[in-house]
Amino acid sequence: MERSPGASLVERASAPSDPPARPPGAHTQRDRTSGNQPAGPGAAAEALALLTSFGRRLLVLVPVYLAGAVGLSVGFVLFGLALYLGWRRVRDGKERSLRAARQLLDDEERLTAQTLYLSHRELPAWVSFPDVEKAEWLNKIVAQVWPFLGQYMEKLLAETVAPAVRGSNPHLQTFTFTRVELGEKPLRIVGVKVHAGQSKEQILLDLSISYVGDVQIDVEVKKYFCKAGVKGMQLHGVLRVILEPLIGDLPIVGAVSMFFIRRPTLDINWTGMTNLLDIPGLSSLSDTMIMDSIAAFLVLPNRLLVPLVPDLRDAAQLRSPLPRGIVRIHLLAARGLGSKDKYVKGLIEGKSDPYALVRVGTQAFCSRVIDEDLNPQWGETYEVMVHEVPGQEIEVEVFDKDPDKDDFLGGLGQVHLRLEWLSLLPHAEKLEQVLQWNRGMSSRPEPPSAAILVVYLDRAQDLPLKKGNREPNPVVQLSIQDMTQESKAVYCTNSPVWEEAFRFFLQDPRSQELDVQVKDDSRALTLGALTVPLARLLTAPELTLDQWFQLSMHFPTVPGSPGAWDPDSENPQTGSSVDAPPRPYRTTPDSHFGTENVLRIHVLEAQDLIAKDRFLGGLVKGKSDPYVKLKLAGQSFRSRVVREDLNPRWNEVFEVLVFLLSRCKVGLTAVLNTGFLDEWLTLEDVPSGRLHLRLERLTPRASAAELEEVLQVNSLIQTQKSTELAAALLTVYVERAEDLPLRKGTKPPSPYATLTMGDASYKTKTLSHTSAPVWEESASFLVKRPHAESLELQVRGEGGGGLGSLSLPLPELLAAEQLCLDQWFALNNGQGQVLLRAQLRVLVAQHSERGAPSLSPSSSSLSEEPELWGGLTHGPSSAPQLRQRLPHADRPQDAPAGPPGQVGQVQLTVWYHAEERRLVSIVHGCRALRQNGRDAPDPYVSLLLLPDKNRATKRKTSQKKKTLSPEFNERFEWELPLDEAQRRKLDVSVKSNASFMSRERELLGKVRG
Repeated sequence: MERSPGASLVERASAPSDPPARPPGAHTQRDRTSGNQPAGPGAAAEALALLTSFGRRLLVLVPVYLAGAVGLSVGFVLFGLALYLGWRRVRDGKERSLRAARQLLDDEERLTAQTLYLSHRELPAWVSFPDVEKAEWLNKIVAQVWPFLGQYMEKLLAETVAPAVRGSNPHLQTFTFTRVELGEKPLRIVGVKVHAGQSKEQILLDLSISYVGDVQIDVEVKKYFCKAGVKGMQLHGVLRVILEPLIGDLPIVGAVSMFFIRRPTLDINWTGMTNLLDIPGLSSLSDTMIMDSIAAFLVLPNRLLVPLVPDLRDAAQLRSPLPRGIVRIHLLAARGLGSKDKYVKGLIEGKSDPYALVRVGTQAFCSRVIDEDLNPQWGETYEVMVHEVPGQEIEVEVFDKDPDKDDFLGGLGQVHLRLEWLSLLPHAEKLEQVLQWNRGMSSRPEPPSAAILVVYLDRAQDLPLKKGNREPNPVVQLSIQDMTQESKAVYCTNSPVWEEAFRFFLQDPRSQELDVQVKDDSRALTLGALTVPLARLLTAPELTLDQWFQLSMHFPTVPGSPGAWDPDSENPQTGSSVDAPPRPYRTTPDSHFGTENVLRIHVLEAQDLIAKDRFLGGLVKGKSDPYVKLKLAGQSFRSRVVREDLNPRWNEVFEVLVFLLSRCKVGLTAVLNTGFLDEWLTLEDVPSGRLHLRLERLTPRASAAELEEVLQVNSLIQTQKSTELAAALLTVYVERAEDLPLRKGTKPPSPYATLTMGDASYKTKTLSHTSAPVWEESASFLVKRPHAESLELQVRGEGGGGLGSLSLPLPELLAAEQLCLDQWFALNNGQGQVLLRAQLRVLVAQHSERGAPSLSPSSSSLSEEPELWGGLTHGPSSAPQLRQRLPHADRPQDAPAGPPGQVGQVQLTVWYHAEERRLVSIVHGCRALRQNGRDAPDPYVSLLLLPDKNRATKRKTSQKKKTLSPEFNERFEWELPLDEAQRRKLDVSVKSNASFMSRERELLGKVRG
């Protein structure tokens, strides 16, 4: 029976303690003599104790007297008294906790001695748990077999594992096992539990194993003079053994499956691990990562299958059976959690920042963190696959998030869970009903699933060979939307056998596809690809396809090269070697070359962010110093930090190359369809806050005539905080090189190529010992000034010097047909050539394609348009221009007449939000304002919607002191319908206070749009 710790402590405190055993006569004698003893010595002791207590209390008044003598206020006395009482309370609490802990420990020892021990000897486990049987006979068999098992392990590691390790990494080609000993301490089976009645075609056993062994395995990598190994290991856990199928012939059992239901306790004593992790290629590993990998390999859904009969049917089903079902876990809330945060050295008790960890086998989920809440509400949903019933369990742990180490919130509180069991049906009759139900259900962080997909990857045959007639190291990547799983690598074969299973949750199998790519383990060479629409499975019997699939050969290959498929050949010899191919005159890039998209991201502002800064130990709440971090297509961007602002304005622009927009987590369908998207995005995992982003797709065009217009538009929308915007996209395909110089006159080099454009560079793979390398790689660069930049190519040898270089000015591409050059280029060292394709595309913004009008003094200025800088002159212009009032009477009498020409610029963003029926304007800043006196002005911007000139339509920014280039980044809104907005005109004025005591305003300039 489980008892609450608090209740047990109260019971012990209220129960009287047993009196110590003593002779009855002694008790009677003491009672009788206690009344006849004289009271002198005892009375003196009591009087001394009373005087001591009185003296201590009198000392408490000494600080009060000293405070009055010095002249301090009563507040200091009260503050000191409060500190003392707080310290006393904490000390008394600690003493009470220690006393309770001692009492609890004493009672536990007494209770344990009475219930679990008999004559100081521990009872065996099979007595306490009747369904677990002892297996001493099995331990004796294991002890007898253990030396022979060691011989088998030595042979297995030397003949099978060592060659695989040497082939997995070029740095481990000298890897060997120098010592393999399993030791003298065998594995022990503590107990065996048989699950009867589960199935008549299988036998289900749970073995409680314990291994504390003296195993010793030593390895050596001679190339790096590195020695490492294992000396001692411990393994404790419950191993499930399934004997199935049961057959009518010997040996009665067709196969044995073994796995751990829960992660076992594994502890390995490494020797020389530091030296081993210094080897190139292993430096990214750690001791913890290796332990986690080994432990996870032994746990469901991973299984070890040992067939006992030849030609076992349904071996794939036994290796990776379908899950028994799905459990949908609703992590709703918790209550009554303990407080772990303390302030002012523990005097002030705070709250906790709880989050939950949910585990089922190797599947783990982490909830969001709820700040300062002992009764958090998560409302999150997770889905897990259940493979074994009975056996698997759901584990939930709650922690307090801390900067250094998270605290476990166990012992107090309750967690509210709602569990749903979802059965798996082998037909699609209820799919539409499930999809409709899921659409009406809110789920975070992921939408609910309607089906699961289990892919069993068995083998492949006749894969293409690598260059030089070498066997590949195939690995398979399986992807569904943004979820990708990868198989193990099988080394040195073009007919690999994987025998692995992969599992995916599906939201809508009618529209999703399974992408399969077979690659070499370097991930640089594609051996084949396959796309399977999941709608095919919906019409297949039992929703299953079990067949060979033909890989498509759309990846770049040289005709006639080893392993290349020739469509004109009746009998293609895939995987065989043929004669060397002729020299090509043009490159052969794949169909994806030059299909990149460029996405321009405008990070404008945010609103209602939460405050994270705390002062004085959390007593005073501050603000935040926010910045934006963007992740897209494997690239990361970060904005500047705005100090102490919960409504920051950044106004920064980032550009990114996107290859597969459909796989990004942020929905970009609208950007692809319309080319422009302007939205407020609500921040997740926080109580409040939203971010304003503007996304714009730039269309690459093979037209040099549009370059000047693009450069002009980029100069207009250029912001002060962003880098220079790109005007073109350069895509380069480096296929091969020939006649490279040899090293020392006779040895072929190991060449690689480096492409450089401005600050960006790309390095190809290194090919060993060849003067005619074939790279077949492509790279893309964003070009800011195509008329003034050049592409630099360097061919170098690994560990040596340069083999040649090439400089390709981009103006040559601008003058070429279709802005493309595809040919052989001679390297500047006079020896060697390189075959490449360079393609330039001008990036045209989508708003320019639609012909969106600029912000001009007309009603058309209320259209959606990104940031524009005002014009520079007083003359007429289609762009908004900042100017002084030309009539002399409008200018103050003492203001000097400004010279003709530049008077400054103002940066605005103006658009109409159709959904919210609002006209929005952001005043970013001004620059190059003219100074009319000795001192710089105190500028601010005033906005007015004409023809009305009242306070309802007037807005103005804050005032900046003594500057000619103020930055405002302030947002203003007017609620009005679209037809009315089209009749209005926006009047923008830049003003300054004339003097400190005057209310007059000096007009610095004006723009009307």
